[in-house]
Amino acid sequence: MNNKVLWNSLLVTPALLGVTLVFSSNQAQAAAGEKGNLTEAAAQSIAAPTQTDPTIEAIATPVLVAQAVPEVAPTDVTQLEQIQRYSNETNPGGDPMEQLTSASQLRDVRPTDWAFQSLQSLIERYGCIGGYPDATYRGNRALTRFEFAAGLNSCLDRINELIAAATASTITRADLATLQRLQEEFAAELATLRGRVDALEARTAELEANRFSTTTKLRGEVIINTGGVFGDERADGSSNDVNENWTLSARTRLNFLTTFAGGSSLLTRLQAGNINNLGSGVTGTNMTRLGFATNTGGDFGLSKLGYRLPVANDSLVFWLAATGYDQDDFHPVLSPIASSSSGSLSRFGRFNPIYRVPGGAGAGVEVNLGEQFKISGSYLTDNSSDPSDGEGLFNGSYSAMGQLTFDDDAFKLGLSYARAYWTNDEVNLTGSTGSANATVLYAGEATSANVMGATTQIRLGRGLILSGWFGWMDVIEEGGNDRHSAIYNWAGTLALPDLFAEGNLGAIQVGMLPKVVSGARRDDNTGGDGTSLQIQGLYRIRVNDNITITPGVYAILNPEHNENNDTIYVGTIRTTFKF
Repeated sequence: MNNKVLWNSLLVTPALLGVTLVFSSNQAQAAAGEKGNLTEAAAQSIAAPTQTDPTIEAIATPVLVAQAVPEVAPTDVTQLEQIQRYSNETNPGGDPMEQLTSASQLRDVRPTDWAFQSLQSLIERYGCIGGYPDATYRGNRALTRFEFAAGLNSCLDRINELIAAATASTITRADLATLQRLQEEFAAELATLRGRVDALEARTAELEANRFSTTTKLRGEVIINTGGVFGDERADGSSNDVNENWTLSARTRLNFLTTFAGGSSLLTRLQAGNINNLGSGVTGTNMTRLGFATNTGGDFGLSKLGYRLPVANDSLVFWLAATGYDQDDFHPVLSPIASSSSGSLSRFGRFNPIYRVPGGAGAGVEVNLGEQFKISGSYLTDNSSDPSDGEGLFNGSYSAMGQLTFDDDAFKLGLSYARAYWTNDEVNLTGSTGSANATVLYAGEATSANVMGATTQIRLGRGLILSGWFGWMDVIEEGGNDRHSAIYNWAGTLALPDLFAEGNLGAIQVGMLPKVVSGARRDDNTGGDGTSLQIQGLYRIRVNDNITITPGVYAILNPEHNENNDTIYVGTIRTTFKF
């Protein structure tokens, strides 16, 4: 690690070091001869450049140049932060270039540059000069005394290697004298750097000895939410008032991502929470449900387990889902507020309800057709582990979906089709986002559906995104009557990334929640004509890389598609911690 950090530090050391060695060598030989006093020749080469040559005047001594840069006191930053800073500045994009064989390999160094010959000489004679990964040297960049000392130490190490390899004939007496002088001048900085590297190595060794796993990473997430509902009467016709109690609750997710050779990965998610969904038990309708509700009584349980296998640089991807997967895990939903932890506050507002057909266990595949098109397909069933009649992997509720997605960054479009089936005791047509009729249409009967949807997203500049969706379901009673009904929904979202500050997000959304518009139990035939609209506004505030706060409110107009029902409001403040 010591050599790696010092090598990376050398990458930011400009041509000054090379010029110093070559120029001082020539000056020393001219002034004192090959047999002169080493210390005196080195001192002359450093302190007495020719004043009439403008090129030489531009080459100040390394000691004076380094002193002109404000010195970084060891107490200004921690040891680890300073080492990391050097590493990040010198190598922001990955590993450094391989050892240079010629200065001409550097794109920003020209033969006419005053330092070209010095760089070329240092590269050929000592091999201790490298460049950035983009083949640049950035010789005009300022450096600190610590950085110069690190580069000097790297050349010293290289000279030691040459001596040990019995190739010291390439090293002149004047070079050794100059390096001796520089080493003495920067002794304090070299000692400080070595001490910090030693401390970093000790801390790294301790972390490696106590780390959880060499292949598994923990990605944690905690939501703390406070909020409540407001309105007059509940939407279930009971004439009871909406429960307006303000609540405080939380959800915790622990995602363990294990990677294997070839880039495949295993996701294991443990989850616990006590967030009430604020649905029918509180307001008389599921249209008011939160998008991040989880209520396990505070007990952790396995909520998701699946394996992902990419092939040929992600041009082909396979998934094997053991539990907890939904169709939105395989198909791009193209919504800027799809995330349950940092996106929509409402359940309906996250993405098109067509993706909420039966989920659980199964498999998925994605084929990338060039840079813009992809085709994805999946099959999921909700009771794959149950061997009883009418359940299992192929005899229970299931959904099979395919989607064609076009994505060129500025414009995205997804076209989806799914075939879904629910056993008579598991019918939930729209994932608890629509009216009661649009949830269980044919009570007590097995139900199937042909599901179609279109989703789009348009980016109009850096700070404006328009997105929307349309969903349609042809619902069929499977109990022998073969009755058909139609359910549809739509929504449009205006998202404002980086609103007022980088990382923030403002969003306004208007949508019609799933409604039965034809066939049995039409919503406009059950108590009052009307259309339920959701209007949502939210503003996500980025506190730092790990914390966001999202206050917002959404209103349900004409709940249950009944104009006689009072508007219901949900207000909440969601704070998300990620680690």
